[in-house]
Amino acid sequence: SVAGMGPLARYVLDRRVPLEMCPTSNLHTGAADSIDNHPFGPLFRARFRVTLNTDNRLMSGITLTDEFVNAVRSFGLDRSDVAHLTANAMKSSFLPFEERRRLLLDRIFPAYKEIGVDQ
Repeated sequence: SVAGMGPLARYVLDRRVPLEMCPTSNLHTGAADSIDNHPFGPLFRARFRVTLNTDNRLMSGITLTDEFVNAVRSFGLDRSDVAHLTANAMKSSFLPFEERRRLLLDRIFPAYKEIGVDQ
């Protein structure tokens, strides 16, 4: 639970600090010993602003699509969760706020709505 994580974790959660997660790379480098012990699942379920990334795409032989597929399988994500992760990534990008907002409202949310996912 978030309450048991301590003040730094609460700060990160409260301030919506983006946490770039790279599960495949973390497994390959030994930063996580198994997918079951990877912090992505608990952090995502606790509503931290996590994003999925590839880190060392060429070394790990992983694409962002593969990383999402693996996360769906390993952490039981559904379409709504994938949409949430996509929104997290856009919200955390370095684009100016109005551009991020416009892309979310005009492109990303409507694209997910087309496949039956409301944000």
